[in-house]
Amino acid sequence: MSEQATITTNSEIMETPSAPVSHEATLFAEPLGHIGSLTVTNSLLASWIAVFVLVMFLLSVGKRVRKVPRGVQNIFEIILEKALELADSVTGSRKKSEKFLPISLALFLFIFVNNWMGLLPGMGTIGFNEVEDGHKLFIPLFRGGTADINTTLALALFAVIASHVAGVLTVGAWNYFNKFVNIKLLLEIPGKIRKDFTIVLVNPIKIFVGLVEIISEFAKMASLTFRLFGNIFAGEVLLASMMALFAYILPLPFMFLEMIVGIIQALIFSILAMVYMTIATQEHEH
Repeated sequence: MSEQATITTNSEIMETPSAPVSHEATLFAEPLGHIGSLTVTNSLLASWIAVFVLVMFLLSVGKRVRKVPRGVQNIFEIILEKALELADSVTGSRKKSEKFLPISLALFLFIFVNNWMGLLPGMGTIGFNEVEDGHKLFIPLFRGGTADINTTLALALFAVIASHVAGVLTVGAWNYFNKFVNIKLLLEIPGKIRKDFTIVLVNPIKIFVGLVEIISEFAKMASLTFRLFGNIFAGEVLLASMMALFAYILPLPFMFLEMIVGIIQALIFSILAMVYMTIATQEHEH
């Protein structure tokens, strides 16, 4: 916002002190300012805080790690062991679990912290007023990162791209490319047509199925994006509605419900990311 716009806004607010202040739930986060060409939004600010909290927490835990575990370290080691067992049930291999779990667990922690941060006091309630078209609008300083569709889209892109990178590194670029555009099957038709004429019908169908897989990759991104965003955004709207009806006691059951939803959605997202990486690292025949 320019200096001229700021002066105009302040004067309008002073001239209309009794004007009602409104805030509408938006699909996209509200911009707070700029750092160079980067637009800083309230959800981006909350995401930075979530990353800072996670880094500080993990560094403090890392400093207390001992060869002989005791106290809190025992709890974390049990959680990690159970996470590995859960990963094994998805990947079917401890070797793959050890490769994919760091990525999946990082996604879980980031999403989980952002989901619960959206329930903290001050999230969506601390901010400033801005005048637009003669109406006072309330712009919150903080908004849950996963309640912004841009954040969930970025997470979905990361998960899907990570699965493709894992696939290329595991089965090779050429073999992985042929999972989608199966040139191998097309090239083997002339050599095998004399022995098996049905190859003229079967191989084109397999090639078409591979092309359909390309569409499914975009469906994965859309599914991850809208599932996480829809649940968290709907929860924020629900809590805002309950608080508007009655600010005390009534919202509490819904807050506990949203805490459970926050854990479940983080778990679903991270497990699906691991599933995609596992499928991508399998040979085409599997």
